[in-house]
Amino acid sequence: MTVRLCLPWPHRSLRTPAAPVDAITGEIRAIWADMVGTMDAMAGYGLAAPQIGVGLRLAVVDCSEVRGQAILLANPSVLHASGQVRDHDEASPNLPGVSAVIRRPRAVTVRYMAADGAIVEQEFLDLWATSVQHQIDHLAGRMYFDHLSPLKRRMLIARAEKLRLRT
Repeated sequence: MTVRLCLPWPHRSLRTPAAPVDAITGEIRAIWADMVGTMDAMAGYGLAAPQIGVGLRLAVVDCSEVRGQAILLANPSVLHASGQVRDHDEASPNLPGVSAVIRRPRAVTVRYMAADGAIVEQEFLDLWATSVQHQIDHLAGRMYFDHLSPLKRRMLIARAEKLRLRT
């Protein structure tokens, strides 16, 4: 397992939709292991492969209170989203130092290929649902701030740039 660097915004890989995964291989498992290590090192709730420069539809999510409960997802897609919404302060290691409150469905049913190659349909609630939706956005070439108005998005990116220039 290697902790990988997250690409800085506005790297074009962050805007490029990821390619589907055909099968779970040793290489895919190694990427997932690196992703879990990277996610744990930054104390985040999830990570998508494009964030570390891998253009595959791979994500990991772990919202447990005690680490070690990561769910490994290949080709995740939302099948159903609840009408009930939840606000959560979201951020990304690709644009450090800033965050924004994003409104997303409180519960989602997601279909994905699991680590054993099986196709799974699983319901995610609350923070788990927020994180898995956030990762699916990354796989489609979207960032959390794309859910903001154009003005708020520009302000957030400008604030992150000012922080970057100070360091």
